[in-house]
Amino acid sequence: MKIKKGDKVQVIAGKDKGVTGDVLATYPDKNQVVVEGVNIRKKAVRPTQINPDGGIMSQEAPIDASNVMLYDTKAKKAGRVGYVMEGKTKVRINKKTGNKVKADKKKK
Repeated sequence: MKIKKGDKVQVIAGKDKGVTGDVLATYPDKNQVVVEGVNIRKKAVRPTQINPDGGIMSQEAPIDASNVMLYDTKAKKAGRVGYVMEGKTKVRINKKTGNKVKADKKKK
């Protein structure tokens, strides 16, 4: 899977087509990603000590990785992921724009 956690992606298929957001989690074994603000699902939550009211909670559900493309914020275009060797290091690039990809790793 070429999409990593922290990447900015654009949804290219489905009900949320055209929406951009950051990747919150990846599931390479299922080829799925969780994108911020995309594929929102409602979930009934039982009352607990932390949340005594319970109720209905909204959360992002995974979507297939083939339905997203890497988004370049500078050029404002989505493109496929490519690789280029710079010296001895392998660097990810956006194939449409040629710009390097910088994934913002969010700490838990």
